[in-house]
Amino acid sequence: MNEYEFFPDGLKAQLPKLYQSEGNKDPIVWVKFFTPWSNWTWYATEGSEQDGDFIFFGYVIGQEKEWGYFSFNELQSITGPFGLKIERDIHFTPKP
Repeated sequence: MNEYEFFPDGLKAQLPKLYQSEGNKDPIVWVKFFTPWSNWTWYATEGSEQDGDFIFFGYVIGQEKEWGYFSFNELQSITGPFGLKIERDIHFTPKP
């Protein structure tokens, strides 16, 4: 059985760099992250390494639904009830 990786290098390499999809009204969503204990979901369309972190741009569904930036370190630092962590949807297929 394959070991689960939160954000594997292969997926990181596929993600367009920040600002590459700028102006595209229907960009490809490459990865989906979610909280298993609530309705928060992050859909990443772009991302780049910055200052020891990986910064994503995408659509976030949480208290509001909005486009914005979020970071790998931030996602990894969140712990929910019973020690649950944010997860990557391993069954998600990239799509506009």
